[in-house]
Amino acid sequence: MTEVDRPARAGRWTRLVTARPRLSLLVALLITALAVVAGSDVAGRLGSGGWEDPNADSTYATKALQREFPDSQPNLLLLVDAGDASVDDPAVAAEAKRLAERLDAEKGVTGVGSYWRTHAPALRAEDGREALIAARLTGDETAMNATLDRIAPLLRGTHGPVEVRVGGGLAVRHEMETIIQEDLLRAEIIALPVTLVLLVMAFGSAVAALLPLLVGVVAILGTNAILRGLTELTDVSIFALNLTTALGLGLAIDYALFIVRRFREELATGADPLAAVSTTLRTAGRTVLFSALTVAVSLAAMMVFPQYFLKSFAYAGIAVVLLAAAAALIVLPAALVLLGDRVNALDLRKLFKRRGAEAALTSPAKKEGAAWDRAATLVMRRAPVFAIATTAFLILLGLPFFGVKFGTADDRQLPSSAESRVVQEHIRDDFPGTPGGGLEILTEGTATQTQYAAYRDRIAALPDVLRVDGPVTNGDAAYFAVQPKGDAVDEAAQTLVHGIRATDAPFRTSVTGTGAVLVDTKAAIADGLPWALTFIAVVTLVLVFLLTGSVLIPFQAVLLNALSLTAMFGAMVWVFQDGHLSGLLGFTSSGTVETTLPVLMFCVAFGLSMDYGVFLLSRIKEEYDYTGDHTGAVRFGLRRTGGLITAAAVILAVVMIAIGTSRVTNTKMLGLGLALAVLMDAMIVRGLLVPAVMRITGRATWWAPAPLRRFHERFGLSEGESAPRRASAPAAGTVSSDASEEEKEITVDRVEVSG
Repeated sequence: MTEVDRPARAGRWTRLVTARPRLSLLVALLITALAVVAGSDVAGRLGSGGWEDPNADSTYATKALQREFPDSQPNLLLLVDAGDASVDDPAVAAEAKRLAERLDAEKGVTGVGSYWRTHAPALRAEDGREALIAARLTGDETAMNATLDRIAPLLRGTHGPVEVRVGGGLAVRHEMETIIQEDLLRAEIIALPVTLVLLVMAFGSAVAALLPLLVGVVAILGTNAILRGLTELTDVSIFALNLTTALGLGLAIDYALFIVRRFREELATGADPLAAVSTTLRTAGRTVLFSALTVAVSLAAMMVFPQYFLKSFAYAGIAVVLLAAAAALIVLPAALVLLGDRVNALDLRKLFKRRGAEAALTSPAKKEGAAWDRAATLVMRRAPVFAIATTAFLILLGLPFFGVKFGTADDRQLPSSAESRVVQEHIRDDFPGTPGGGLEILTEGTATQTQYAAYRDRIAALPDVLRVDGPVTNGDAAYFAVQPKGDAVDEAAQTLVHGIRATDAPFRTSVTGTGAVLVDTKAAIADGLPWALTFIAVVTLVLVFLLTGSVLIPFQAVLLNALSLTAMFGAMVWVFQDGHLSGLLGFTSSGTVETTLPVLMFCVAFGLSMDYGVFLLSRIKEEYDYTGDHTGAVRFGLRRTGGLITAAAVILAVVMIAIGTSRVTNTKMLGLGLALAVLMDAMIVRGLLVPAVMRITGRATWWAPAPLRRFHERFGLSEGESAPRRASAPAAGTVSSDASEEEKEITVDRVEVSG
């Protein structure tokens, strides 16, 4: 694409989105209203599972057991508490049997069993005062939740001599869904007003501050409608709603900040609104589009994993990123054309400034960028020191991650007062073995009782096996229940899974249960991770090359972005796995990190890091193309975007921290971890490490072999139109890195006017 072609294309796009601004806004309003209707019941259609690999041995065994032996895998547990009496007391036993019969009569319930029917030791507490009634609710997740909502109020509470609490895997998941929905609403109530205040502080104008929220609302509501449509085709996790809210607000604010800031700068030079929008779309608009692509690429990498939990975040993330970019590039320009100079209306900063200071507001970038210019000068003057110290600091923060232990989400994700968690804690602490958390072995193929008995004996002889029950047969299929001695997902239980799978048998065997699911999930993550990382790295390298035309900068971007995530990964282990600050943050550490969560947080945080990286690199590249002064270009880029990136990061961190107030531990870790990542990236990596590294690499930063240079000239993308490079001496718009501050101010103005 030639330089002549680029303005022409930008002009056509400007005419397209601004020709009829009122009509554009009306269409956007109608589409948003339809999205509200389409996505209104999205939360009720989402699932709370999705951590397991659908192609794994454990998943096959689970489905086969549900089909052949529906009674083998209860998902509902009733904890019957006899108080000071024994569960074998006649009155207690009679009431418990009546409850079991009542449960058995309910529609959608099968496989009801209890201690009072089987007298299995695993169903009776060691102190003899509590025992379990187990059942399986049938149907899909929506049907099971509806059944649970119907029967739980009838079962919980006091019944004669016993007190009943409702637990089990289904109850844990359902309570988690409910709490997440409540917490998400609270997070939105917290984040929106705080975000508005921060935007007013960033823009001064209340009118300008409302525009990013407009973009965010359009992106969030549109994504909810898309997720609702996807539930008709595939499973989608309820956790994806958290990402929709966080990224919808965060990226909308990023993009709108960038667009509105550039528009106001163009107005300050005397441009009319239409010309200001045209320049803004040709410059900042390109960067927003490019940034959205880089974020979407990082999120799309989660599609390589088989778990629908991770795929859901890819669906939600890609949708909200593209919708935020679309709203920023279509809806926002139409609004800006209509507003014109009124975008600066209701400038609240005038309430706190003397009249003599009001003139400074006409060119806010100069005043606000001075501190960043001084910081960049200091960093580049001592570049090796800053590069080494910053890198060492970030690596130090990430060291705890080397002690990570992967596990699976369980009831300890819930607040301590949650009923289903109370039930599971009683079972974990007071019952022998791991009721409801053992392993099941499915066998398929013709076998004799002697062969079954010999196989059972071999399993029972494995280390850490408490008991083996079975076989229960159904034609050529049978199953064994294995109770581990320790916790269902500890290292011993995972070793036991491998031992069972390695045990010889005269029939086909498949193993499921909590420990087996964890083993298979870890294997699926390990298989997909190299592909995901390769995809992110390769596409990021290509996209950053198209932006900069440099061979070195793409590799710098990937490495520095990854380095910016070390604090997040270190905190993930030090805080959430090891339990430091658990009292302050209000969660219970399970001693592990949920297996899929680091992958999710890496993809999201890497994408956000690239978002800020693109903003900075685009302005550096624009200035370097204009002047050929490498050091001056780095200072210019940091001066123009340092405050913008920091403001965007702080606002996004506020949204993430609001998400992090959730009572569900994984959601808390997601929100607080991402908040830490974006702040470290904006303040440490962009403010210190990037200028230090670019100063060290010098003009070699921009080197590329001739064939790649020609490729970039034809297909590359950058903010602004490339102007003839003015590497030597004083020409209009040119200034050396050693020029005075006043000369630099004049040059900045010339660059901005030239656009």
